[in-house]
Parts: sequence; C-alpha cells; structure tokens
Amino acid sequence: MTVNAMDWPYDVSDVETPAFLVDTGALRRNLAILKRVQDEADCKILLALKGFAMWAVAPIVREYLPGVTSSSVDEARLGREEFGGEVHACAPAYSDADFRELIWLCDHIVFNSPSQAARLLPIYEAEGKRAVSFGLRVNHGHREVETELYDPSAPRSRLGALRETIPDALIARLDGLHFHSLCELGADALERTLVAFEAQFGDVIGRMKWINFGGGHHITRPGYDVDGLIALIRAFKQRYNVEVYLEPGEAIAIRTGVLVASVLDLIENNGPIAILDTSATAHMPDTLEMPYRAEIYGAGLPGAKAHTYRLGGLTCLAGDVIGDYSFDAPLTIGQKLVFADMSHYTMVKTTTFNGVRLPSIGTVDPATGKHTIHRRFGYEDYKGRLG
Repeated sequence: MTVNAMDWPYDVSDVETPAFLVDTGALRRNLAILKRVQDEADCKILLALKGFAMWAVAPIVREYLPGVTSSSVDEARLGREEFGGEVHACAPAYSDADFRELIWLCDHIVFNSPSQAARLLPIYEAEGKRAVSFGLRVNHGHREVETELYDPSAPRSRLGALRETIPDALIARLDGLHFHSLCELGADALERTLVAFEAQFGDVIGRMKWINFGGGHHITRPGYDVDGLIALIRAFKQRYNVEVYLEPGEAIAIRTGVLVASVLDLIENNGPIAILDTSATAHMPDTLEMPYRAEIYGAGLPGAKAHTYRLGGLTCLAGDVIGDYSFDAPLTIGQKLVFADMSHYTMVKTTTFNGVRLPSIGTVDPATGKHTIHRRFGYEDYKGRLG
C-alpha cells in the first residue's frame, strides 16, 4: 500500500521534529459524524481518553460531545478539568484511595466485578456527597476481535463479569451495564454482539437506566455503516427504554493527524538504513504491539519504488525498527518524513525510554495551513518521572 502524498496537504518544512500534528479540520469532520449519530439515534458518545487525550483540542471536542470516559484517576481529572461535561470511569480495578478520588470526579463509575462493587459501594455510601451513577462491566463471551491482545472477550479475560457471577442483590443497586468487546470494527460486529449481549443479559437490561456499548466502534472510518449503527441504537432503545452510551477513542481521532520525523543518518548494512529522530519503541509502540505497518506519505512497500530503506528508531533497542519502505528518490539527511494517522493510541502511549524526548504536540489550522506547537518536552519531563 502507498499513501498518497497529497493526503497531508500542509507544508512541514519548518516543523521542529519529531512532532505530532493534528489537523483541526479533520478532527471536526470526525466529530460532526459522531454528532449526527447522537442526534439521529438519541444516544451519547463520549471521548475515550485512553485513545486520544490531547487536551489542547478540548474546546473543539466540547462543541460536539457531552463528555469523556476514563480508566484512571488522572484521566478522570483531566476530563473534569479540561474537557468538562460528563466524566465516566471504567477500569479493571480501583484501589480504595483511587475510588475515593473518583467519586468526586466522575458522574458514572463502572465496576469490573461484583466483588469490587461489594467492597467499594459502602465507601461511597459512607463518604459520597454528590450523585454518582454506578454500573457493572459485563462479559457476554462473544468474540469479534482477531488479535487476542485486544480482545476483551478472549478466554479467561479479566474484563467484565459473567452473568452467572452477578447476584440479584447487586443488580438492584446498579444503574447501568457496560460491555466493551470490539476493536476497530463495524456496525455489523456490533449487531452480532448485541444479539449475544441480549441473550445473556436480557433479563436485566430493562431494569437499568443506561447501557454503555463501550468502544471499538470505527464510526468515522470510510465505509462504516453509520445508518446501520443509528438503526441498531434506535431499535435497542425502543426495546428497553434505556439511555445508550458509546465511548470510542479512535473514532474521534482517526485520520486526523501525523507524526513528522527527520532523517538523522544514513548507513549501509546489507541494504540502506535510515536512522530517524523518532522511535517505534518510544513514540509509536503499536507498530510493535498490534502489530501494524505505519504508513508514510509518498512511500511504498519494499521494492515498489526505486529506493528501499529500512527505517530505524533513535533508541538503542535492537528491535527499534519501524519497517522497510521505498521512495521515488534517495533519502537525504535532514529530510522530513510524515507518518500517517498518528493521532490515536500514539501520544497516549509514548515513553521516554533511553531518555529520548517525546515528540512535540501541535495542531494545524486548515484555513491557513499554519501549525502551532502546544507542548514541547525536555529533560525535566524525563527526570521528573524517575526521582
């Protein structure tokens, strides 16, 4: 596959690298699609901060979405302070201390197990002085995700409660149920999932105030059946008379931004190798974890174009290799390369391994093509997490 070089229409010649840049026009296009789903399906869509937490664009997100969902105290606090609106939490477990903070930050808190709910609800009843809606994450056992690392319904998953483990006494204390079992999937996968979910939990859905369909919905991906999603949600609401939430992270940020990097060195070892000022390990770990091939504007598969290079990262890890790519012309030291679709699950996963500095974070104004850097990172960011 070759990404069309014209897909990123902005000049990067003066960008300090490495840097993440988000096109605010593309972000608004995604958010407009989600707003349409909310309006036509009468549901709420939350930004999952685990996928995209760039708070510099929070004012834009607030125009379209009613709130965020978090998986930790710090995410919840960021949601409360920067994004506003509703703040939800769902995590595999909460410590007593974290729970005590979350009840002051969150509007919804989802427990991962009945035992967790039984242990923590008394804390809220004793100390809570603001209204919090509580739910339970459930596991319907239906599998749609091919990569087991990302499959919440994989065998012996630690995520969500099986129906037979949930006592009736707990159900009476809950406002909602939450399932999250998709990853980069379409409305057809959700349709099959709802069949499984209703078969397992149909006896309690109608007793709830809300149902959260979780994330993994690729709503803004080209070709996604948006009309089908709207129909599914409307039919579900008609059957059960509950409020419906969705909480994608990737759907908000997909195809909105890039990672701009520069060539630092060119070497030869059974073929040309280019060392970049970025890193697969530290800056785009999903290329190793998922794994997937990052695309570069204007580049092709090995051998597809005249000049093929192995692109290596800046850390000392031997496996810090981004991949093999071909180009129309030889690479040169100082040349900028633009990695496509690098907004989601990138900034939130970066590390300072080896003391390599994190990429700067910025936006591009589609009206002018000018970029603004909102955050630069330095020594204190590295030192501050190791004291």
